[in-house]
Amino acid sequence: MTEPAVVRPGASVHSIDHFALNVPSVDDAERFFRAFGLDVTLTDNAGAHELDIRAADGHRWARVLPASTKSLAWLSFNCFEEDLDALREQVQAAGADLSEGDPAHDPAGFWFRDPDGNLIQVKAGPKTSPSAKKPCVVAGSAADERGSHTRSASTLVRPRRLSHVLLFTPDVLRALDFYSKALGLRLSDKSLDIIAFTHAPHGSDHHLVAFAKSTVRGWHHAAWDVEDVNQVGEGASQMAAAGYHQGWGTGRHVLGSNYFHYVEDPWGSFCEYSADIDFVSAGKSWPAGDFPPEDSLYLWGPAVPDNFIHNTEAPADVPGVIPEG
Repeated sequence: MTEPAVVRPGASVHSIDHFALNVPSVDDAERFFRAFGLDVTLTDNAGAHELDIRAADGHRWARVLPASTKSLAWLSFNCFEEDLDALREQVQAAGADLSEGDPAHDPAGFWFRDPDGNLIQVKAGPKTSPSAKKPCVVAGSAADERGSHTRSASTLVRPRRLSHVLLFTPDVLRALDFYSKALGLRLSDKSLDIIAFTHAPHGSDHHLVAFAKSTVRGWHHAAWDVEDVNQVGEGASQMAAAGYHQGWGTGRHVLGSNYFHYVEDPWGSFCEYSADIDFVSAGKSWPAGDFPPEDSLYLWGPAVPDNFIHNTEAPADVPGVIPEG
């Protein structure tokens, strides 16, 4: 008789490897992501044009696939090799059925669907998330020195890496419970059952994956780390000059503390320039809080526009349910 596998308690993924996004126009996606400062490579998969998206660190953080509508195709996590079997057991114990996934894209690790139906991959892979927080210091200028450069001296803002993703879900607390039990993600902070932020316990930004309440599942945004708040602002100007004016920012969040500017993509979701997000060191506990709705979005910045809180994957007559504040 075969002995059951030994499951090490508390196994966790350590980082996001990449996300795959379905979009109605790969050409529009190529223009948008290039303008955002990301490296875009056009690939051919059985005659279909796809995009590989890389940040300045060289890692492939995203795949963009042609489809009739925008949606998350899948989300891929990396773990340590010694945690892979334990995570497989945890996922099944949490109630998910293993899926064949899409081996033509990547047969590594294992695949399953979360309670909302999102396709998820877990595989052994490199830790792409930071293991320590880099200082984010904006130094003031000394007397008799010019503190800024001219507009003509500006260079392309190029995000350093992916920071986090945010998914719409009809049940934030269910998503939080599942991802905790299945993948070992830990609550950072939340606001009621409206929004929740989770981190990985091996050294992680304040949030690796966040969940916001809606009527249906959906893709809200990917956040990309830049050096400081000046690059957040310059990134916003960069995108406006390229014709992408819609979004939200510039401001600073309460939960995560990061400076932000969100730019609306051609399909009603967002890419965020993010700087100086809170960081949870490996082995450390974060004092997770349940904050009032007015703290769930921002400390300072412009009012939240309607386009930011709308899930474009929901029926057209259903408003978003992220609170304004």
